[in-house]
Amino acid sequence: MERRAGCCFRAVHRVTGPMTFAATVLTLYPEMFPGSLGVSLAGRALEERRWSLETVQIRDFATDKHRSVDDTPAGGGAGMVLRADVLAAAIDHARRGQPDCPVLAMTPRGKPLSQARVRELAAGPGATILCGRFEGFDERIFAARDVEEVSVGDIVLSGGEPAAIMLLDACIRLLPGVMGAASSGQEESFEDGLLEYPHYTRPVEWEGRTIPEVLRSGDHAKVAAWRKQQAKDDTRSRRPDLWERYTNARD
Repeated sequence: MERRAGCCFRAVHRVTGPMTFAATVLTLYPEMFPGSLGVSLAGRALEERRWSLETVQIRDFATDKHRSVDDTPAGGGAGMVLRADVLAAAIDHARRGQPDCPVLAMTPRGKPLSQARVRELAAGPGATILCGRFEGFDERIFAARDVEEVSVGDIVLSGGEPAAIMLLDACIRLLPGVMGAASSGQEESFEDGLLEYPHYTRPVEWEGRTIPEVLRSGDHAKVAAWRKQQAKDDTRSRRPDLWERYTNARD
């Protein structure tokens, strides 16, 4: 437990020594972490100190006796808005601990998260993630504190915490030594601008459906060509937006 000026911060799995990736999450619900990040690949990597996690309670930076973090929206309307002054104090605290980490705010108004951006983050020192609640953030915080707005999809969640877990999971699995084989992440969806090819396993026949013959041929060149074509076909039919970007990049 860490204390400063009467405030209390809850740290989760904060360890000493060299770290590959340091994650700091600013949230009103620190008990939601590590959540699913504490199991499977991410959980094992956390125990092995391949990454670290600290949660910071935003409410600890409130200045009134009620520990208020939000207020009514200017101009009227439903809901409440997270205050810029409280958020700024929390961000400033996180930046003092991790000055080289980018600050990202999870919001449906942000730029869609891409695998390319995930790779950039995973290659860096870590990330400070700001989780919203209520109607969102006071807009002034983004320019005033150089905060990157990030969206995980055209959906609205109850808060930014599930989105933060998704972002961190995507980053952590790319850290050195997290996935069993170094090549595990090289042929996945989005890595080459395409969706991943379909997969099959035993039994060879199931409910009258069989594994494509080419995958049983033992001809690695033919298998590779089939997988590449399937990736192209699936991307063209399922994600025309990705297909357009893929073809434009090769023109």
